Amino acid sequence: MKIAVIGGTGLIGSQVVTDMNAAGHEAVPHSKSTGVDVISGQGLDEAVARADVVVNLTNSPTFDEASPAFFQTSMDNLLAAAHKGGVGHFVILSIVGADQVPELDYYKAKVLQEQIIAAGPVPYSIVRATQFMEFMDAVMSWTAADDTVRLPATPIQPIASKDVANAVAQVAAGAPLNSIRNIAGPEIFSLDELGRITLSHKGDNRTVVTDPTAGMFAAVKGDVLTDEHAHLAPTRYTDWLS
Repeated sequence: MKIAVIGGTGLIGSQVVTDMNAAGHEAVPHSKSTGVDVISGQGLDEAVARADVVVNLTNSPTFDEASPAFFQTSMDNLLAAAHKGGVGHFVILSIVGADQVPELDYYKAKVLQEQIIAAGPVPYSIVRATQFMEFMDAVMSWTAADDTVRLPATPIQPIASKDVANAVAQVAAGAPLNSIRNIAGPEIFSLDELGRITLSHKGDNRTVVTDPTAGMFAAVKGDVLTDEHAHLAPTRYTDWLS
């Protein structure tokens, strides 16, 4: 199959391209650097022309109240191009529990993206993933001080980006789900515990202070960002750290 991977040069997209080409498909990465702009629409018709599948892995440049407008415009443009080009399957990547955290603008924006694709003219699949292991350093940086890192005890089920890419590639190679598939890492941690494990592995002597008000994940109530019934990926966090 020919697969157009929009956002195909990023963390997940580049790995999806590699996985799909290794499986014998023709996966082509597209991004601003290749002349494709999902907001202006530049290059979209050409990017999806003759593609069997479009995988959209573009992301909002911000996580604030501007993010819904990004997903609205980009999805409208991409779906129009895909429909015009006769694409038979459109895949996006979303977040496990996104619809359970209405306090976060970015999560509301991802739910909007899901609603747009579900109402669109192209058969679709939504892959929802738990939090990426690769993002842990960034999460800690938001609330780090000289000798402490403040983190809430939010339950997290971290997944390696390579496992996310593999799952997206598998879904893209199959028939449209016209629904959602949840994928998650094999273990659940509290975020503060995950911080301590991470710092210990790095030999970082900072102390993790449990603070229910600290950072973006303070807005999350309960264990909505985890799913024990999801398709579980194989990579464990301590193995990934190693």
